[in-house]
Amino acid sequence: MTISFAKVAAFIVIFSTGLLSSCAEFKEAGRTIGHTTRNVTREIGHGTRDAVKEIGHGTRRVVESIGQETKDETKPLSDEGQ
Repeated sequence: MTISFAKVAAFIVIFSTGLLSSCAEFKEAGRTIGHTTRNVTREIGHGTRDAVKEIGHGTRRVVESIGQETKDETKPLSDEGQ
């Protein structure tokens, strides 16, 4: 039972073609997973940034409101009020 060089060469060509096509499929799957992960992470980051920004603006409004009320309460009484 001898194996000819042509049969070995044909097997190598067929095997390498199958290997290359499977590598391309793995590469595409990896790219899809990577891009999806990137996009999801970006959306989470933007949502977090927007939430923190709104909390900061709300906190600033509350502090300014408290500050204004404090100024109103600490105004000296006029002569008429005494």
